[in-house]
Formats: sequence, structure tokens, C-alpha cells
Amino acid sequence: MSATRSPKVTDRVAPKAAEPPPKKKKHDDDDGPDFATLFRAWLESHRASMVDSLRRLGKQPIGSFFTCLVMAVALSLPMGLSLLLKNVERLGGSWQRAAQISLYLEMDAGGRDGEALVTQIKGLPGVADAEFVSRDQALKEFQQQSGLGEALKELPDNPLPGVVVVTPQEVDKPTLEALRQRLSELPKVQQAQLDLVWVERLAAILKLGDRFVFGLTVLLVSALLLVIGNTIRLHIENRRTEIEVIKLVGGTDAYVRRPFLYMGALYGVGAGIFSWGILAFGLNWLNDAVVGLSGLYGSDFALAGVPAADGLSLLLGAVLLGYIGAWIAVARHLRELAPR
Repeated sequence: MSATRSPKVTDRVAPKAAEPPPKKKKHDDDDGPDFATLFRAWLESHRASMVDSLRRLGKQPIGSFFTCLVMAVALSLPMGLSLLLKNVERLGGSWQRAAQISLYLEMDAGGRDGEALVTQIKGLPGVADAEFVSRDQALKEFQQQSGLGEALKELPDNPLPGVVVVTPQEVDKPTLEALRQRLSELPKVQQAQLDLVWVERLAAILKLGDRFVFGLTVLLVSALLLVIGNTIRLHIENRRTEIEVIKLVGGTDAYVRRPFLYMGALYGVGAGIFSWGILAFGLNWLNDAVVGLSGLYGSDFALAGVPAADGLSLLLGAVLLGYIGAWIAVARHLRELAPR
């Protein structure tokens, strides 16, 4: 009897395939919140800061109103003077009109010669416009302006020559002088006259006005930063204990700074709106007297209002100044409120 070999345990059991290592469970805390969550949290933080700033300003309506009013007055002065300078420049005529070149024609030049000369001059470079004034028209204008109408009627002949008035494109002294010299060489032109003294005087007056407005703007902007900085400083002092507690529990400087920056920007919004209204009302009130005065001189001149672009620039500048003033004030006092 043959002995049978009993199978070993290893023979009866099939080899087991190697299992892959267990995957490590992914926890949400490993990667942190996604971008959408962080963005919503950021928006909510800014919304809460702005609402808190509005609420605190609403608790002190009188103080907030007068702070905005002081800022509005400081903004209105330089902007108002700048608008008045623009109106004065418009009243005195454009630069091109102030620098007109008068070409006095020869006595034997007729109307056809004058019109032909105007056509030739308009084709020259650097010339914006040209107009011919005949001898008869010049005499009528002189009679009306001088008040010597009856005396001039006694003259046997018209003593005034024809004139071509040339308006240049650019107002530059060397360019104007070169253009005058070229025009004086044209046929039928006896004399070319350019009143450069008036151009230089007008330029000096407007340059002086621009510098005065710039200097006043710098001074008032500095005062405005001091006003908004002092106002924000008072708000910081009123919340000193609250800020120290926030910093003790881990609040960042950006979190502490944010409500005060919104407060400064809101002060700027109010000041910009008030300043725009002050300028519009002031120019409208002053315009009545200007229209009456210009009517006495037979003119229809009137002050222009506040352009929309200038008003929006004023509003944006006020918001920016309020933001910068608040930032300076918070940056200065935030170091003093570090927890001890």
C-alpha cells in the first residue's frame, strides 16, 4: 500500500495577491478652504467694516456733518479759483484771438485783392483762419467805436486801408514772429502788425493765477489731511480698549485698520458731494451779477458751471484724500496700541 502524501497547508491555500497600501484619507483641514470661500469671507469682512463705519458716523450726525463741511470748504476754494481762471481766460478771448496778426493793405488794394489774399493765407501752414475787412467796413467800425462819426463824414476820402486779420494756430512768440515776417512779404501787404505785448501780459497773468491756485491747493490739501487725521485719531482713542482686545486675541493690523479707512473714505464722499454743491450754487449765484454786468457792455458772456468731469474728479480726489488721511492716522497710532 502506497503511502499518500498529505498536501501541505501551503499547497491547499492559493497565494494571496499583494494588496496596495491603504490610501491615506484626505482631510479637509489639510488643504484649507478654497478660493471661493476665502473671497466670500473677504467680501463679508469689508461689508461688515463699511456698515460699522456708517453706523458709527450715524451716531454722531452733527459732528460728521461739520467735518464733511470743513473738508468741502477746503476743497471748494482751489477748485473754484481754477474755474474762475478758466472763465476769465474765456472772457479775454482765446489765445489765438489774442494773438491775431493784422495785415494792412496798400491803399490801391480792392476787394478782389483782399479776398484773393485771404484764400492764399488760409493755405499757409500755421494759420487757423483769415478774414478780410474792406476799407468801407473799417471806416464804419471806426465811426461807431470812436464816436467821431460826424467829423469823419467831412473827410474827402477814406483814410483807412483794407485789413486782413489772421488767426494763428499756435501761440508761441518765435513762431508768431516768423509767421508775421512771412505774411509781411506777401503782395499788396504794406504792414504786418502783431501785438505780442498783449499776448505776453495775458500769459503772465494766467501763469500767476495758476501758480497761486497750485500753492493754495497744496496748503489746503495739507490742512485737509490734518483735519481728517485728527478726526480719525479721536475715533481711535474712543475705541482704544476694543482695539487692544482685538489685538490680544490675534486680530491683524489690517483687520483693525479697515473700519477707519472706510470711515475716512466716507468722510471724503460726503465732502466731495458738499463741495460740488457749493461750487454749483456759488457759480450760479455769482452768474446773475456777471450777466448783468456783461449786458451793460453789450455782451452775452456768462459763467460756465461745474463740468461733470471736474465734478467727478473733485469727488474722487476727496475720497482719496480721506483714505490717505485715515491711513496716516491709523499707521501712526496703531503702533502705540500694541498689547503689552
